[in-house]
Amino acid sequence: MASLEVNQGLEPARWQRRMLPGSMVDGPGAERSLRDWAVDVLITIVALGIGMIALHDTWSEHGTTTAILDIGLGIASLAALWDRRRHPVGVAAFVIPAASVSGLAAGAGLAVLFNAAVRCSRRGLVWITVASVAGSLVYSLLYAVSGADFRNNFLVGILLYGFTIGWGLFVRVRRDLVDQLHERATRLEGEGRLRAERARSAERERIAREMHDVLAHRLSLLSLHAGALEFRPDAPPAEVAATAAVIREAAAAALEELRDVVGVLREGTDSETRRPQPGLAEVPMVIEESRAAGMRIEAELDLPDEAGATIVGRTAYRVVQEGLTNARKHAPGVLVRVKVTSSPETLRIEVRNPAPLVPPPAPALPGAGSGLVGLGERVALADGELRKDITPGGDFILEVILPWER
Repeated sequence: MASLEVNQGLEPARWQRRMLPGSMVDGPGAERSLRDWAVDVLITIVALGIGMIALHDTWSEHGTTTAILDIGLGIASLAALWDRRRHPVGVAAFVIPAASVSGLAAGAGLAVLFNAAVRCSRRGLVWITVASVAGSLVYSLLYAVSGADFRNNFLVGILLYGFTIGWGLFVRVRRDLVDQLHERATRLEGEGRLRAERARSAERERIAREMHDVLAHRLSLLSLHAGALEFRPDAPPAEVAATAAVIREAAAAALEELRDVVGVLREGTDSETRRPQPGLAEVPMVIEESRAAGMRIEAELDLPDEAGATIVGRTAYRVVQEGLTNARKHAPGVLVRVKVTSSPETLRIEVRNPAPLVPPPAPALPGAGSGLVGLGERVALADGELRKDITPGGDFILEVILPWER
């Protein structure tokens, strides 16, 4: 049970490699699993059987001393097989010379050749193969009773070596294929995690842009209305009440829009229950809100009905909203011109305002300076173009061209 727990805790590649014959993980701290024990016992039994057959064929050529030497070398070679994974070359260096003179070690010689084909480098396998062929030549010379017997023994040994090496290389290729498949699966899994992380990052950036657009517009309106109350403390009660009502409505609208934006962060939020995102149809509304706050706006709107709240419509709405917010912050009191024109191929938005006659005071709500940067990213996602420039006459122009979705 302990061995099974160890196996289940291994990395997938190492566990899959143990599913191959004789594939215990190398290393001084590696533990032998139940499968490794079974494979080692099976290989030892097979090697012992082959050795017994070879020993039976050569027994008549042995005296007492050579028989004891043959059996001793065979037992030592069979015992060395249990360390073939950690030291394939060292075990081969002992077993192959022993198999060249011991019939009982013949099976162990085939086992170390198979082990070399599975684990050794190409150069190591070549040297072990050459040593095995030389050992087979020595074995045939020692125990052949005639020239024909020598030839037959040597050819049988070469055939056995060829079959053993081929089988070992097949196991090695199969093991490498399993490793490559696992590495590919791991790489694909990592790429999937990276794509998911990029998608999450893009969603966080989108939410940040939405929060900036919503809060910058609404809070700038609140600041403008509150400033009017601050500079006109002697205003008639009816005007104060009206301004306070506008502030309350703007604050409520800001909270509602912020709730919609943050709602995408909540698990289980049903997108169908959220308010639709504003589009081209809401452009007149955002202009009227700014006019109600005291801005002077001249609007020329050519709004197609079919745009709705598509990505083009949402982007156009945010362009107008951000343009009005920037004009309100940096050029208060000037006339702002908003022009939206539509053609079969594109939608063009232009927000133009002249420079203020006097430097504007420091804004009550300082910005982070990233509004136009975020707007540029939003326009790029819609495959559009953004241009911001100052004319020779001092007018600031924000122009965006958006292609219609196909």
